[in-house]
Amino acid sequence: MPTILVIAGWRIFFYSNESHESIHVHAEKAEMEIKFWIDVENFEIKEAFSFNFTPQAKREIKKIIYEHFEYIVSEWNKYFKTI
Repeated sequence: MPTILVIAGWRIFFYSNESHESIHVHAEKAEMEIKFWIDVENFEIKEAFSFNFTPQAKREIKKIIYEHFEYIVSEWNKYFKTI
C-alpha cells in the first residue's frame, strides 16, 4: 500500500494490487476515507466512494489532489511499471 503524500493529516495512497484498475487514488484522515478516479486527459477527478465525509473535508482533499495531480499520476505510473 504505497503512500504517495501525507499533507495536513491526509494520507494519499493506492493499493499495490490494483494495477488492473484505471488510475485512481485513495485518501484517509481520521475516520474518513475516499477514492477518486483520475482522468489524466481531462485533468479531472471523479469520486468513486466516500465514507464519513463532510462537505468541507471533500473540498479540502479535492484541492490537495488537484494541487498534486501530476505528481500522483507520475507515482502511479512509476510504481505500476516497476512491478
